Formats: sequence, structure tokens, C-alpha cells
Amino acid sequence: MTINFEVPQVARALREIKDPLERTKAAHKAVDQLNDEINKVYAVRREGLDELINGGMRAIDVADVLGVSRSRISQLRAQGAKPERAFFGTGTLTIAIGTKPEQGRTDTASKYVVSTEAMNAFHVLADAASALGLDAVNEEVPPPGLVNLNRPNLVVLTAPRVLPFLEQVLAADSHLGFKEDSTGWYLVDKTIGVEYRSPSDKGISQDYGYIGRLPRPDGNGTFLYAAGIHSEGTLGAAEWLSENVGKLYRELKTKRFSVLLSVNYDEKTRKITTVEPLSQVYEQGGA
Repeated sequence: MTINFEVPQVARALREIKDPLERTKAAHKAVDQLNDEINKVYAVRREGLDELINGGMRAIDVADVLGVSRSRISQLRAQGAKPERAFFGTGTLTIAIGTKPEQGRTDTASKYVVSTEAMNAFHVLADAASALGLDAVNEEVPPPGLVNLNRPNLVVLTAPRVLPFLEQVLAADSHLGFKEDSTGWYLVDKTIGVEYRSPSDKGISQDYGYIGRLPRPDGNGTFLYAAGIHSEGTLGAAEWLSENVGKLYRELKTKRFSVLLSVNYDEKTRKITTVEPLSQVYEQGGA
């Protein structure tokens, strides 16, 4: 199969900009955009090579088809961003974190805080993104939690009680979700009809978390969501996500999915000790 690409005459168009400052700014932006597209092409080639060789085709045979040396195949497999980078996005990752009013202030100034665990979750995901060649910035969302979900390269942290609008979006998940009753928030597996209430509410050092790729309200894409019933669950979900990006991408690419997690933590240090799947990974379909 041969694909003919029409390459836009970017340089010619740029040279027609008379103002040198505007021309330089436009060229600088064009370089970033073109490099991003090149990296995407590298990733497609790298992923194809991996599929061929992992599927049993010899590297020397792949080299013959492409008209390169066998050693060049090894170089090409290492070139460009890792394919799983696409699991997060194609540009700078925005990690939105819900905040709560600061307790105990004696003045009238409004002050909002992010839990330590939620901020640690940001750093965990930022490090995972960095390992894949992506930058990440955090965005603190003040009450009442009106986070803008209609944008690319977005991860959202913290539970619906902090970001209430998420409860409506979670309705799109036909398998898993958060619910609330008179005793508080809990997670539910709708498919098998099982409710999961946080053991930490009974003094046990364990919480439950949710990870899913959910549809944007505008219908133009998806975003990643990671949250626990409590903040320890959010941190545990972030740690599990960062450790399983490659596996999730191989199995799902950028399709919608969701999974529940059981998170154990140290009562004194609040550090996560273990994270295990509580449900199967449900595929929602769609991209």
C-alpha cells in the first residue's frame, strides 16, 4: 500500500511574512508543530517494527523490506518517543487537582489547599510523563470544582465530592463509578452489582480507587481520571497508573476503559504499600 503525502509549503508561506518578528515567531511555532508530527510518525514506525519483530518476523527480513541494514533496524526501534506516550497525549500534560477550603483561618481571605496525597499523585504522574518525553503542569481547581474538561492532554485527580461535575461525566461509564448515600461516597461495580466502601472509614489503612478514560462533554475526545474515595486512594491510583502505562497502552491504545483498585498504605507515613486491581479492566469502546 502506497500513501501519497502532500507536504505543505511551510517555509515558503513563512517567508511571505514581512515583519521579521512575526516571521520568527511563526517559524518558531511551526518548528514545534512539525517536530511534534515527526515524533508521531517515529512512534508509528517504532510501534510497527515492535509488532513485526515481537510477532516473529526476523529483524534481517524487516531490514530487507525497508532497504536498510539490520543494525539500522535496532536504531529505528530506539528512535523517537515510546509509543505508550500516546496514552497520555501529544503535548504538555495538564493535571487538574481539586482543592478544598483551608480550615481554621482567622481572617476573611479565601484560601484553598490541595491534600498532600493529591500533590504527590501529581508528581508521580508528572514523572511518568517525563519518562515518555512529555512535560506536565498542575492546575489547582478551586471550589466549586468547575474544571474545564474540553481540552486535550488532560488528567484529572480527586473525587467527585471535590469536583462535583465529574459525577455527571462518570455516568458515561457503564461498568464502574462513584455513588453517594447518607453514609458517604463509595465505589460500585455496576456490572456485577457490588459496592465498595472504603475500609479507612472503619480505621483500616486501606482505600479504594478508580481509574478511567472518560469522554469529554463536548464529544471531541477523552481525558484520564484517577481518584480514590479518600486521598490515599487517589495517590495509589496514580502510582498504579504510572506503573502500568505500557501495559494499558498495548492492550487498549487510547480506547475508553475503567478499573477499580485496592490501595493499602502505611498508617503513620501515609505512603502507599501495595495497589492491586479490585475489578477487571473494563473496555468501554470508542477512542
